[in-house]
Amino acid sequence: MRFKTFSRGFTLVETLVGAFILVVVSLGIYQGFFAATQIVNLGKIKTEAGLLANEQFELIRNLPYQSVGIAGGLPAGVLPRSQSFARSGVTFLATTTIRNLDDPFDGTIGGAPNDTAPADYKIVSLTIGCAGCVLRNELIFTTTVAPKSVESASGNGALFISVIDADGQPVPQVGVHVENNQLTPVINLDELTNNNGELQLVDVPPDELAYEIRVSKAGYSSAQTYSPNDPENPNPLQLHATVVAGQVTAITFIIDQLTGLTVETKNSTCLPIGNQPFTLTGSKLLGTDPDLLVYDEDLTTNGAGQLVLPALDWDTYSLTFTGVNYQLVGSSPLLPVALAPGAEQTLSLTLASANPRGLLVIVKDAASGLPLADALVDLSQGGDSQSQLTGRGSFRQTDWSGGAGQDNFTDPTKYASDNGEVDVVGPPGDLALRSVSGDYSPLGLLTSSVFDSGATTTTYHQLTWLPENQATTTGAEGLKFQLASADENTATTTWNFIGPDGSPASFYTAPTSQIGLGHQSDRYLRYRVQLSTVDEAATPRLSDVAVTYGQECVPPGQTFFGGLAGGNYALTVSLAGYQTYQTSPLVVNNDWQKLEVPLQPL
Repeated sequence: MRFKTFSRGFTLVETLVGAFILVVVSLGIYQGFFAATQIVNLGKIKTEAGLLANEQFELIRNLPYQSVGIAGGLPAGVLPRSQSFARSGVTFLATTTIRNLDDPFDGTIGGAPNDTAPADYKIVSLTIGCAGCVLRNELIFTTTVAPKSVESASGNGALFISVIDADGQPVPQVGVHVENNQLTPVINLDELTNNNGELQLVDVPPDELAYEIRVSKAGYSSAQTYSPNDPENPNPLQLHATVVAGQVTAITFIIDQLTGLTVETKNSTCLPIGNQPFTLTGSKLLGTDPDLLVYDEDLTTNGAGQLVLPALDWDTYSLTFTGVNYQLVGSSPLLPVALAPGAEQTLSLTLASANPRGLLVIVKDAASGLPLADALVDLSQGGDSQSQLTGRGSFRQTDWSGGAGQDNFTDPTKYASDNGEVDVVGPPGDLALRSVSGDYSPLGLLTSSVFDSGATTTTYHQLTWLPENQATTTGAEGLKFQLASADENTATTTWNFIGPDGSPASFYTAPTSQIGLGHQSDRYLRYRVQLSTVDEAATPRLSDVAVTYGQECVPPGQTFFGGLAGGNYALTVSLAGYQTYQTSPLVVNNDWQKLEVPLQPL
């Protein structure tokens, strides 16, 4: 019997799977080989670095003791601060640091007993690294060098430099530059503070007001000493250091993380107002008599009403608005603004069109200093009085003579529409029913333009109007209102006018009314006023209508009175739970002035 034999090849899937397995195995082998090569190379580089360190230490030990130091440094010597070395195809960078050490076995300088020869021996530190090699972290090698002879009094002193942050905690790895150009050779050294934020220099030549010191660290503020002979800063707070023979000069610098401040200029409806100038002033001083500030700059927001200051010292900053066409009517947070180390802060300035003799009133809790909202501020002169609540913005219209046809409230004398039965021109500034041959129309309707609060987080408070009393012959409800609101304002927006209970059948009839909940958090609002009379010989009249609201662009605890007549005023501020504040006379004689009112809790 003859058997048939069959042979077949690999399928495409089997070939692909086999190729994938081969690639994975090969890749694993390659990675293992590469890792092993890296380990070997790292070992070789560390060995070369160690040999280089030993080589340099031997050279240093063979120098005269007085020559063991950094050229231009402390202790002074002949060694360069940094050197490059080529070893086995690798370029190493070696940085040498040398310190005099005051060993406490025979006392310390300025201590008990006082060591008049504090430079007992020297410690030499060599930091070695290589750019672009497998050595990720620098290697540090340390040795000590002692004099062969017995120490003798040097007549030098010590300079101890400490760097702390705003909380008094040490700041490590701070760059310290010490310079003295009055000595020969000159001293010009750059070192780092240790983990305790200290740099201790022993055996420093005495000199008066000659050691210039600067401290700096990336992302931190900087500090330095100053010359007493600088005409731009004749009385600096931190003078160049003086070193006295046999004594320790200790000097402390305070630095901390830089902070960021974004300044925004907007109106009360959050619309940006660009290109607005102001002066920002810190409170830290470089010198006195006259005061020289660390920060005092004239600045301007950009076209979008914003200015970003990314690297300011932590400090308390005051701001003076210097614009001509606008006035500062409030800020959030309150001024001055305190910037904490490492913080990011936004300062929002609320502006309004300039109206000479304006008064900004800021009401605070006297105990905490926090702004108080809804405090009633009454400002009166003679028989005229006006009242406002802190922390509230307002829409106000006092004139309708511009006529109908305005969708959005841009011209304060215009409105959207009416039913043809209202009179908007006589008497000037008042709204009344239309009169024909001495007889008034029985019903007039007027719909306002759309007011924009600027935010969808708006809280509406009160609807008010003047005069509060109408002629009794017009009827019990001769003047009444409805409101409509929406979170968008487009050609297709539906405006549903409702009263305080949320229904289209109700009306606001009291001249000071709380606005119903149906409008809260809507950005856009408009009103409809209905005038009616049951006596054709009488008409209701409207001279002023206002809606108060609160939102993010309405400054907290603040209110602004603009367009004031000059002279003496009486001011009264009241809030439940606090003692009433009164002052008289309050003299208003500037185009813009500010009054802070601290309310005492009951």
